[in-house]
Amino acid sequence: MPYERTPATAESAPAPMLAVSGDLLVIAPRTAPARRASANPYRRLLATPGARAFTVGNLIARLPMGMFSVSAVIMIAGSRGSYALAGAVTATGLAATAVVAPWTARLVDRYGQARVAVPATAIAAFGSLALLLCVHYDAPAWTLFASYAATATTPNTGGMSRARWAHLHRGDPAALHTANSFEQAADELCFMLGPALAALLCAALFPEAGTLVGAVLLMTGVLIFAAQRATEPPVAPRTHAGSPLRTRGMPALLAAFLATGAVFGSMEVVTIAHAGGAILALQAAGSCVAGLLYGSLRPATDIRRRLLLCLAGMTALMSLPLLAAASTDSLPALAGALLLAGAATAPTMVTGMTLVQRLTPESQLNEGMTLAVTALLGGIAAGSATGGWMVEHTGQATGYVVPVCAAGLALAVAAAGVRVPRGR
Repeated sequence: MPYERTPATAESAPAPMLAVSGDLLVIAPRTAPARRASANPYRRLLATPGARAFTVGNLIARLPMGMFSVSAVIMIAGSRGSYALAGAVTATGLAATAVVAPWTARLVDRYGQARVAVPATAIAAFGSLALLLCVHYDAPAWTLFASYAATATTPNTGGMSRARWAHLHRGDPAALHTANSFEQAADELCFMLGPALAALLCAALFPEAGTLVGAVLLMTGVLIFAAQRATEPPVAPRTHAGSPLRTRGMPALLAAFLATGAVFGSMEVVTIAHAGGAILALQAAGSCVAGLLYGSLRPATDIRRRLLLCLAGMTALMSLPLLAAASTDSLPALAGALLLAGAATAPTMVTGMTLVQRLTPESQLNEGMTLAVTALLGGIAAGSATGGWMVEHTGQATGYVVPVCAAGLALAVAAAGVRVPRGR
């Protein structure tokens, strides 16, 4: 039979090499040239099958997290003429989230992301819409508290996304380091854009527009995210394992997250009082860029030592806004100080979340990361209250002492109590 060559295409294998040896025809396969891997770690990360789809859904769902509190304050204060009421309602929602979020995360670990996240998000979206209607139709004040408290069932979308990366790249520390850096940068981006979008919608359309759009985005994003079943971590067999809080080193790590949240909360309040809220976007921008750059570095071999270095750097850089505010009235100087101070937060959060993943059993990963987020929220609330008290009683510039002290406390707590058991 005569030898026939098939036409080469871009998808076909390279044509074999032909040679004659005596009266034999030798057909040798030609080796295809190896494809060069992308030098960009984020391009490699998003090339993971299914990663782009769940990332898009997660980003849509995460954007409203920076919108809801700002929208609620604008909506309630504009309708009732009371910032005190608006602040009390949002504080109640934060307290309810601190209680409910770990239980929601435990259900996610036990029954799966899609089965729990969608109904939990529906309840939260209903709470946001109920708040909107109560404000619009001038319902009694207690209905505002009840409605906003219902939003506490909002699942930790950032934690669920990190859990997917941990499942897809288990055993690959470099990829997980890049994924955690990407997720932290996404957090910063959403909390930078969310408040601005909420304020724009409420001002340009109507006071309830921020809450309405936020609820629609949240529900849409979670539905897209939950539909990506191929990348969803499998449900672990049900065990009688206790809370991740019982893991050695976890309580001290959560205490460090609590103090780090106080850094964020106090910095926000003091900066708004000193220079207005718009300048805070520079701190988030610095953190976002630093997070992306940090993700391109090699992962730490000694994760505890890296965390302590990051906390020490954050403590040092948080002193820059204090020096700028105390020594000069220059707004550009304060802006530069906030940009540099923000550059310390993302590496600290990335390293802290990586350590949470190391300390938490795989079957409880969502719960462990939600506990970290809950600690952050508690710290933000405490830091906001402390920063506001300092501004009112000691002056605006002196208020910047609070984030410096909170960062130093986080460093001291982590150095004294955070330990990484062998094998983790």
